[in-house]
Amino acid sequence: MAQQKKSQPQGDSPLPFVLAITGASGAIYGMRLLQYLMDSGQPVDLLISSAALRVMLEEHDLTFGENLRGELLRYLELPDTVPLKLHSLKDYGASVASGSYRTRGMAVVPCSIGTLGALAAGLTENLIHRAAAVTLKEKRTLVVLVREMPFGHIQLKNMLALSEAGATVACASPGFYHRPQTVSDQIDFVVGRVLDQFDFDNTLFKRWKEDSRPIIQGKSGKAHQGSKS
Repeated sequence: MAQQKKSQPQGDSPLPFVLAITGASGAIYGMRLLQYLMDSGQPVDLLISSAALRVMLEEHDLTFGENLRGELLRYLELPDTVPLKLHSLKDYGASVASGSYRTRGMAVVPCSIGTLGALAAGLTENLIHRAAAVTLKEKRTLVVLVREMPFGHIQLKNMLALSEAGATVACASPGFYHRPQTVSDQIDFVVGRVLDQFDFDNTLFKRWKEDSRPIIQGKSGKAHQGSKS
């Protein structure tokens, strides 16, 4: 299996990070990851599926109008000036559809079972699939965070196929050794472990054998609450 190479930011111009949020339960993981990256000044190319928007409605009572970017930033209490580009999933001319567009890598958080199957089969039915295929062929870091249980035989085979292709397959499985006190602690544990795969130096959770709890970076409360927009 070819070894993945991690793209690092250079100087004052960090490479963009590609984030896809798909229609699995756990949209909060993707929103919290986005919030952290924006608080850190990390440029992000964002892809959100229609199924993900439905999950946000069901799990957080969130509805969005035509200005999805602006409304999402307001919900996350982020300024409109953050380095965020939102792409239409039908736009095959988008930057992330090309391998010559250099990125730090891509994370699908959360990754639905349908998206998992499409990526494992090499399908490119929308921009999320295409961006992931580009990430793999360019041997950049691709992380898919699956939120499902139990896994069937087909899903396990798809995970193995993606892993053999060079992706990192992770499950939204928070630990307990950090002595979580809130749901937010568990969300940050998972998001922090995703960030670890891209070598982001984060302190979102207490690591194994650390003596003290971390200082949480950025605004974490709002993203963990349900509200109507």
